Amino acid sequence: MTQSLSLISAVPEIDWPAVPTARGMGLMSLLFQLEQTQWLPPAALLARQLGQLGRLAAHAQRTVPFYADRLAGVADGPTDEWLDAWRRVPVLSRQDIQSAGDALISRAVPESHGGLTEIFTSGSTGRPIRSLRTQLWELFWSAFTVRDHLWHRRDLSGTLAVIRESGAGKAPYPDGDRAASWGRSTGEIMATGPSVSLNITTPIDLQVEWLQRQNPDYLLSHPTMIERLAGFCRDRGIRLERLRQVETIAEVLRPSVRRLCREAWDVPVVDMYTAREAGYLALQCPETEGYHVQAEGVFVEVLDTAGRPCGPGEVGRVIVTPLHNFAMPLIRYDIGDFAEVGGACSCGRGLPVLTRILGRRQNMLVMPSGEERWPMLSSGDIETLLSLAPIGQYQFVQHTPERIELRLGASRSFAPEERAALVRWVQEKFEHPFDVTVTRLDELPRTASGKLQDFVSHVVPPA
Repeated sequence: MTQSLSLISAVPEIDWPAVPTARGMGLMSLLFQLEQTQWLPPAALLARQLGQLGRLAAHAQRTVPFYADRLAGVADGPTDEWLDAWRRVPVLSRQDIQSAGDALISRAVPESHGGLTEIFTSGSTGRPIRSLRTQLWELFWSAFTVRDHLWHRRDLSGTLAVIRESGAGKAPYPDGDRAASWGRSTGEIMATGPSVSLNITTPIDLQVEWLQRQNPDYLLSHPTMIERLAGFCRDRGIRLERLRQVETIAEVLRPSVRRLCREAWDVPVVDMYTAREAGYLALQCPETEGYHVQAEGVFVEVLDTAGRPCGPGEVGRVIVTPLHNFAMPLIRYDIGDFAEVGGACSCGRGLPVLTRILGRRQNMLVMPSGEERWPMLSSGDIETLLSLAPIGQYQFVQHTPERIELRLGASRSFAPEERAALVRWVQEKFEHPFDVTVTRLDELPRTASGKLQDFVSHVVPPA
């Protein structure tokens, strides 16, 4: 940690050097170790991961009913053949978690791991799940939060603006909410500037007006919202004078969003790959646009259709195992996403690399032949689509192998020639004469956590 940081002391009359709270001391200890481990060679990192996986598996097999038989082959800890046995453990699905219920909860959570917190996912996949996590697990969450700030050398004395809350009545316009710090993870050990927040359902013009009043140094929101904000500001020549960086979370980040932020505000975008039930999975490298798996907190496998590990340049489904949640272990959990594996990073860190996060299976276009395709739009695709009609938001919903609904957020109805042009564009883009319906909405609905998915498929591909 080479930045000049203002640490908070919890001991009266002692300002410097600062003496943190007991939790703060634990957090500082983790940060000290993370500073060292990020530079370990990949083989050394893997060895440490396997050791912790062995501890987790033994605990789960002994104290979690769901895993009593499932982990019999790996509960004895790593050996030369242990990783092969690990890869034979069945993958855990969201449906498995729902069906297992309390059978996934440990009957003997180590007392030293602290109390339990219950959380629920947003259910954006259509399968909401419950998860339990310990205070120790949350300490690791905090450590990776601070690591991200340190990696990207943020000025913690600045103002952080967050447009993410979607609950009714929470952080409402015109004032939103205001806090004295950037949150518990950072504010417990470091002096920070304030954070301000606004409900993500606020109309886009009012969000921009609020941002102009707040004049933040950093802005965090979902990629789809950042895209709308940056486009609105670019088209009207609106600058956020103090803005230094945009942070994105919770959705797939398209390259066009990075371009828009440069055009509108001349700032970079830093993306994070997280899941509420599994924690930080990967953070954007401080020097490139690739993602470093947070190997000290999670074991990530990217598997091909045969269940084999993918190599650099290959795309597969993401399977995760949080290393430190002994309350409700999620072992070989299929999080539902796909990603592309990267090679060694030019920054020199030994942490595994993901080149791209590609999104969920429900974001796959299923052709009438049964072939699955990624329907992600390029910058040129988006520019062409937006030129066809006054579109503020878009979402594709595939209802059947032959029918696609194009949902558009727009302030007025479309003329017949505009609708015809939109239908032709969809058919040409996806290379098939789909039955396309165009639906205009004032605002596209988001999930409970504020997410908006560009493409949703309700079609189950053939086995």
